Amino acid sequence: MATRFLTLTDVAETLNISAAQTYALVRSGELRAIKVGGRGQWRVEATELENYISQAYQQTADFVASHPFGKDDDAELS
Repeated sequence: MATRFLTLTDVAETLNISAAQTYALVRSGELRAIKVGGRGQWRVEATELENYISQAYQQTADFVASHPFGKDDDAELS
């Protein structure tokens, strides 16, 4: 059975980002999450993470379409 809820550490590992970056995504509302328990630990539903990833792909596709690859993009590769 698949895990329904992920810890912020799980999400960070999946996205290959730091725990602090994951926390910032959650606190900003960019990645939907819930707080559970008396200590208010954050959990992200697996479907919400998948939605976030899908939206990121769409935003990236939109960016690429509106910013054709050229000399001006070389600075962004660093």
